[in-house]
Parts: sequence; C-alpha cells; structure tokens
Amino acid sequence: MNALLPLFLVGLAGSVHCIGMCGGIVGALSVSAPAAPVRPVIAIAVARPQLQTNVLRVIAYNGGRIASYMLAGAMAGSVAGAGMLRIASLQVAGYWLANIMLVALGLYLMQAWSGLARLELLGNVLWRRVRPLLKPLMPMDTPWKALAVGGLWGWVPCGMVYSALLTAMLQGSALYGAAAMAAFGLGTLPTVFGMGLLGARLRSRMQHRHTRIAAGALVLGFGLLGLLRAANGVSLGWLDALCVTGHAI
Repeated sequence: MNALLPLFLVGLAGSVHCIGMCGGIVGALSVSAPAAPVRPVIAIAVARPQLQTNVLRVIAYNGGRIASYMLAGAMAGSVAGAGMLRIASLQVAGYWLANIMLVALGLYLMQAWSGLARLELLGNVLWRRVRPLLKPLMPMDTPWKALAVGGLWGWVPCGMVYSALLTAMLQGSALYGAAAMAAFGLGTLPTVFGMGLLGARLRSRMQHRHTRIAAGALVLGFGLLGLLRAANGVSLGWLDALCVTGHAI
C-alpha cells in the first residue's frame, strides 16, 4: 500500500480543480455574514450558532464525499481482487496507464491540455441518473442533507477522480482500493473544507493562474517519476515514495 502518500499529495495539489468542479455546490454551504445589528453583542450571539451549524454541514458534506470515493475505490480494487489484474502483463500495463493519467492530470490542471475533459464526458452517463436525486436535498439546510449531497456529489464526472481510481484498481483488493481513495479524498479536504467556510474568497485565490500551474507541475512530476521508474525498472531511492504503484497481488 505505497500509493497512499502520492494519492494524498495528488488530492492536495489537484484540489485547485475542485474549486471549479465543486465550487457551486460547496459555495451553497457557506453562510453569508448577517447584517450587523445595532448592538455588537447581539451580532456575536447571532453569528456563533450560524458558524457552528455551517461547520457541521461542511463536515457532513465532505464526509459523504470521501465516503463515496472510498466506495468507488473498493469497487475498483475488487476488480484486481477478483483476479482480473493478476496477469503480470496487465499489472505492468495498468501501472503505465496510471502514471500516464497523472501526466494528463498535471497538464489538465495547468490548463495546457484538456484531454481529460473528454473522459469526464463519459461519466455523464452515470451522472445523469444520479443528478435528479439532488433536487429534494436542496437547500442543504441540515447536516443530514449535506451528508447525502456529498455522497451523491462524489460521483460527479471528474478526470482527477478517475486518475485516482485507476491507481485504486491496482491496489489488489477492495480494502486497499478504499484506503487509496480515502487518502486521495483527505488530500482534497483542506481546500474543499475551506471553500465551504470561506466561499468566494478562497475560490478567487485558488484559481489564480500561478496556483494552477504550480499544482499541475507537482502532479505532472509524480507521473513522470512513475514513468521513469517503469521505463528503467530500477528504484529511484527515496523518490519511490512519490511514485504511484500497485499492491502485490
């Protein structure tokens, strides 16, 4: 299970993409500051319970979202567990493909190549069936609704998630696949959690061109390191910790 660290870092760097993908739905969780009453003491009394409620909803939303990633990871990992990736040549091909996907994701985050956007279109087949379930959950005025929305929103078509899922598939079992996607989801948590509390203020900062380029370059580096390791068939020393690999199956 040496994919946890790189997947966490991919989620952390790639969360700049979450700003665009999840910005609208997460922005609905943020609470606007109430109009200042005449008495400052009343303003504090009103704002405090609103902030507590908002934090609970943001926690619930992200809990549901990461749980959906883990479920998808378990499903992907079970493919290998069922023996579909026990053939050595398929394992090698999957490893190459996983790192090529990271290269594509890095370029996508840098807005240098939008090929993953075409892959996201394929996910619309499933998303069209899931999306109607969101309607009765709006507005997200309770933590339970936010939890349900997060669980559904985790299935939104996303090239970044697909890249992580391919690595989860290589982990060899449903348990390892779920753990891999949990690491990825936790990597996205700081940005998505902060966006739920700060809304547009954080969004404008995270979508800055230099931020996207830096994040994309980091993910691109992970993919290139993995491809270099695969091409040479040798260890890269401590850099191996940053390479996406599969569990021995």
